[in-house]
Amino acid sequence: MDHPDYRRIEQAIHFLEEHATDQPSLEEVAAHIGLSPYHFQRLFKAWAGVSPKRFLQHLTVESAKRLLRDSASVLEAALDVGLSGPGRLHDLFVSVEAMTPGEYKSWGRELNLQYGYHPTPFGECLIAVTGRGICSLAFVDRETRDRALEELRHNWREASLVENPRTSEDIVGQIFAPAQKRGQKPLKVLLKGTNFQLKVWQALLKIPEGAVVTYGALADAVGHRGAHRAVGTAVGHNPIAYLIPCHRVLRSNGGIGGYRWGTTRKRAILAREAALVDKNEKTSDSRTRESFPSMP
Repeated sequence: MDHPDYRRIEQAIHFLEEHATDQPSLEEVAAHIGLSPYHFQRLFKAWAGVSPKRFLQHLTVESAKRLLRDSASVLEAALDVGLSGPGRLHDLFVSVEAMTPGEYKSWGRELNLQYGYHPTPFGECLIAVTGRGICSLAFVDRETRDRALEELRHNWREASLVENPRTSEDIVGQIFAPAQKRGQKPLKVLLKGTNFQLKVWQALLKIPEGAVVTYGALADAVGHRGAHRAVGTAVGHNPIAYLIPCHRVLRSNGGIGGYRWGTTRKRAILAREAALVDKNEKTSDSRTRESFPSMP
């Protein structure tokens, strides 16, 4: 999906946030973004994989609280295998390499970064890759495009930066593809951060699609009980959007919390993930019932 389509989705979510107490109808939401109910339905089905009604059910605070309850033991169970264990991390194959302290201080000296802008289901992104893996992924729009590139240059100020979207196009496709369509080749990630940040980011990779955790639970998981604010800061400095799922961290009351690339985008990502997981589970349950009918 091209990013102009996502902007309509964002407009719809904004409208619903602003008129939550009025509980607007789907016809009203469609009219607000300049579409007929029929085309609004088609847009959402193409983007979310579910109907607008089912998608919107996952935007409520009540839904977030229920998701937190259902996910309470997810991170603890996932971390039993170890934070730095290689291999499969949630539903993506991700191979993580952390820069050494010396490399961290060198600001990317002797590294060649190739970057490109690409459409995604959640708007345009700026991605940068090296021979050692993806080192940056940021969502952008018209107002933030140049700023994001300047931030990339600043964070890797000693590296060589070259725009080459051909290099990153296939990688972006793999990142945002449905789970069943992702390739088997591991996605390599190169992380540059403090030891504490690396620990938090690697813990985020353990949160599966459709699950969420609180900042407090994440702090406990990385061995820093009570360090909610420090963990929140580390989450906020995550350099690789979506792939390292910092969007899956919520406040303990079900509040959306902050998000470096906009809270509306965070809501959109979470609701889409939850809706698709819910849909897949219902489909799986239906197939099970069909395969094992009740005995007379």
